[in-house]
Amino acid sequence: MRMRVLLVVSGTLNLLLAFVLFAPRHITAPRIHMATQTVDGSGPAVLLRTNTVVRRENFTWDQVESSDFKTYIANLRRIGCPESTIRDIIVSEVNAVFEKRRAKEIITPEQQWWRADPDPAVAQAAVAQWDALEKERRDLLTELLGPNWDTSKASQLAAFNFYLDGPVLGKLPPETKEAVHEIETRGTQQREAYIAKARADGKEPDPRELARLRQQMRAELAKILNPEQLEEYLLRYSQNAQNLREETRGLGISAEEFRKIFRARDEIDQQIQVFFSGDDGASARARQELERKRDGAIKDALGPQRYEFYKYIQDPLFRQAQALAEEVNANPETVLTIYQINQAAEEERQRIRSDRSLTPEQRAAVLERMVLEKEQSLRKILGDDAYELYSSNREQ
Repeated sequence: MRMRVLLVVSGTLNLLLAFVLFAPRHITAPRIHMATQTVDGSGPAVLLRTNTVVRRENFTWDQVESSDFKTYIANLRRIGCPESTIRDIIVSEVNAVFEKRRAKEIITPEQQWWRADPDPAVAQAAVAQWDALEKERRDLLTELLGPNWDTSKASQLAAFNFYLDGPVLGKLPPETKEAVHEIETRGTQQREAYIAKARADGKEPDPRELARLRQQMRAELAKILNPEQLEEYLLRYSQNAQNLREETRGLGISAEEFRKIFRARDEIDQQIQVFFSGDDGASARARQELERKRDGAIKDALGPQRYEFYKYIQDPLFRQAQALAEEVNANPETVLTIYQINQAAEEERQRIRSDRSLTPEQRAAVLERMVLEKEQSLRKILGDDAYELYSSNREQ
């Protein structure tokens, strides 16, 4: 019998088992033994001795437990288990079955941990699947226990959420999930306390100290999670993973690519953050060397062509081009052209602003002409309809 069920029924069944095992169930009639000699040896005499024979009935949970819930209920009733205890046992067992099905069958947005923006359709589908599974659970319990089985909040499944979900973290026992939550809460409180103190002292929080506190939380998590579980947690919730999601936004990266890059660069990122985030020359040189090593690891993970695109999307101008193309439903192939137009315009703007031979009036006129040329180029690339949509959105 699983520990969960034993805890539910131990009080009732201990008494029951004691009765079954030790109470007299079948008592034979007294047997009379005849002595063949009197005390003084003079003749036969009758001595009476009573023997009481008690037969025990053996009892094991194998005789009660069954994978079929209806048989299980019948066995519990056969041994005299109270109806309230039967209800608690069956609800607990059914809930355990449906918790496993939920973790296995429902794909949640949190399981798309490699994406900067999880698919909204996945969230909608997850909620719909949850509702269907919950209805199936309640219908089964009503069939097994009758319409009045739901007598307490304890009969409910855990609240539907996306936290610590999926094929690895979803299997963590409740006490481990609670321990993880406590470590997270403690780590957040420590970081917030440090930031508040630094600002009260008129200082900016030191990124190295914040990184050290994050490292401390990792070490605590490593004490309760095995390596696979810890990696899965870090892929979803760590600051380094969040940074990587932002850096790969729009790249169309896969889960395996994300995992490969994360493994290659996570240790390097930790070194940069904890030891070499300062402004001194030695830190700057060490940081540059580690960044080169990190870029090499990313290139190996993505391949040359994908790595080139990865470098593009680190540029804010390229992200602006992506946003523009998405805004007006332009062909994705136009993103690079829009980026090149924006890049050329930005370089020209910087040149004009730094040209000391121009008067303020001349500089303003040249800048205005440059902006006009840029807009004409965008109209040519986007087409009239898309460009008008883009212009109207900017005016709002």
